[in-house]
Amino acid sequence: MATTSGASSFNLDLSEIVEEAFERAGSELRTGYDLKTARRSLNLLFADWANRGLNMWTFEQGTIPFVQGQNTYPLPNDTVDLMEHVIRTGAGNAATQADLSITRISVSTYATIPNKLQQARPIQIWVQRYTGQISPTGLTVSGGTLSATNTTVTLSSTVGLPAAGFVKIDNEIIGYGAISGNTLTSCARGQDNTTAATHTSGTAVYWAQVPAVTVWPTPDGSQTYQLVYWRLRRTQDIGDGVNVADVPFRFVPCMVAGLAYYLALKIPGAEARMSVLKAQYDEAWEFASTEDREKASIRFVPRRMFIGGGF
Repeated sequence: MATTSGASSFNLDLSEIVEEAFERAGSELRTGYDLKTARRSLNLLFADWANRGLNMWTFEQGTIPFVQGQNTYPLPNDTVDLMEHVIRTGAGNAATQADLSITRISVSTYATIPNKLQQARPIQIWVQRYTGQISPTGLTVSGGTLSATNTTVTLSSTVGLPAAGFVKIDNEIIGYGAISGNTLTSCARGQDNTTAATHTSGTAVYWAQVPAVTVWPTPDGSQTYQLVYWRLRRTQDIGDGVNVADVPFRFVPCMVAGLAYYLALKIPGAEARMSVLKAQYDEAWEFASTEDREKASIRFVPRRMFIGGGF
């Protein structure tokens, strides 16, 4: 009597994914350039998935310890968006630990807050969905050596820098809260998992477009606060073919169907297959994305709003 394999580890490496996609598009993998163009198309496909909806396998939990007087904190560079977030007090103490809601607001709402430096327990959060790109500014450190403990940074100029944000000097990311003349003030050193270090005068300064969160009120010192968040990260790049894709098995059919369609757009003579391949990709995405979702029941809780002394 025949028996089952006893294994449930099916996956495809990059060459198998590309071969299957080329065959569906009516061609075959022949040259190194064919593999290169397929890798490029796969990375574009993953970027498209980030725009299509939630990729549950890329959910990750993280924490950020708050510092009194600092209202902006970096997120990992591969962050797409935050899905949930709470303020945790009494972290690590089973008797006192509590997770409290914090409301997400837009940049427009944050801009209307009169006193952004007011200190208390944070109750609102603005998520800045930057790309993580590091850009040259043409600016340099000025005024002598910058020590690892300085909370102000003097530059040759501050023209072109945003009013608040992050800069990179050598290997250190520094957050700053304001600009006064040619000096960055209210600086938070060693951000984004970097280490505060000494920098010599004349060192190049880069603008770091770090994904970040800004909270209001600014954290006070009455107790310790942590931001506990659940984020959607980018799907990892397809790589060089040695590794498997950062995609669960249930999305492999969708990935192959999408790559076949993308390749057909570039293969001469594949026009006749494009409508079929597009339909197959859309169907595979619908099946995979419908399955890739929360299965718990949704619970709606009304929020009390105090307006003019009433509810």
